[in-house]
Amino acid sequence: MKTDRLADFEIGLSRGLCSGSHAVMTSPDIISLMARGGSIALLALWSWLLMRDHRSVLAARLAVAMSAAIMCYLLVTINWPARPLAIGFLLALGAGATPALFWLFAKAWFNDEQVLRMLDLGLVAACAINTAILQITYPSDGWINVVTGVNFRIAALVFAGAALLEVWRGRDGDLIEGRRRLRTRLVIVVSLYLVAITAMELAIEYRWLTIGNAGLLGTLAVCVIFAFCAAMFGMRQADLFESTMVQQKKPRVQHGEEDALATKLLAHMLIEMPHRDETMSIARLAAQLGEQEYRLRRTINQQLGHRNFASFLNGYRLEEVKAALADTTQKEVPIITIALDAGFGSLGPFNRAFREAEGMTPSEYRARNTS
Repeated sequence: MKTDRLADFEIGLSRGLCSGSHAVMTSPDIISLMARGGSIALLALWSWLLMRDHRSVLAARLAVAMSAAIMCYLLVTINWPARPLAIGFLLALGAGATPALFWLFAKAWFNDEQVLRMLDLGLVAACAINTAILQITYPSDGWINVVTGVNFRIAALVFAGAALLEVWRGRDGDLIEGRRRLRTRLVIVVSLYLVAITAMELAIEYRWLTIGNAGLLGTLAVCVIFAFCAAMFGMRQADLFESTMVQQKKPRVQHGEEDALATKLLAHMLIEMPHRDETMSIARLAAQLGEQEYRLRRTINQQLGHRNFASFLNGYRLEEVKAALADTTQKEVPIITIALDAGFGSLGPFNRAFREAEGMTPSEYRARNTS
């Protein structure tokens, strides 16, 4: 496989980028530049609003980083004449980070995560290093460039696929209606975009399409960016990036038409303990209560202050675990047994949830409360 063609196409480091080219601007080129400029302006505006209103939220900061990477992609694929190599290299690094940042953003926003794991950061760093090596070795067409080029494409597809999996698998438990609708649309649009990228690469590789005439993909990227920004601007501010700290300050039940359902739900959770069932879904809980699912979603979100169903259940599970860990009569009961009995499916998710909630491991919590 001739990797320099695909590297030109995906990252924008063509020989014209490094040494200068003097192509004549056509009407489609001018329209493309205007569309790219509009996209960059939208992304810059969105990033500024996020930093102004939500800079304390991890997902918002990752959204800003992802927007910057997309801006790099829009700039690096223009193939400006006589662009200096250093600028092109930095833009290419930013553009190459887009799939990894999209994955981190999807994990943080759609799962309401507040902490980045070291493993996640390590994977993104490895991707960035590979991209840097790919750019440095680009003109040589040697085996290092071939290997890093293959690694780059595999990593891009894996990160994008992992992000789509994060978006799709949590849709049923998402209590933010606007975000829940966006999940399906985002999966469809990004999947179609990935198919278009693959088809375009094959067309270029087999010379069915030249790199110079592959501006269609850039236009498609601009359309996706406009659609994404329109969807995000259309969401309520309260539904975008509300932090966990804000949620915890909300009263357990507020006055309103859903008070009766909220009271009924809280009583059911304390008496029947449905959180102990690791397979519990919001549809099953609604059936147990004899209520419509949409009303239960709205009550858990707007009355009790939770953004997803898993966090609602995990709150009860963690309270039960903490009570057991602080009970001296259960000092010899293994922690994994306590976690499984409370409804956690496995040790890994339990440990992460406990550390995020308490700032310490379950063992440390038991030692402090039973000594």
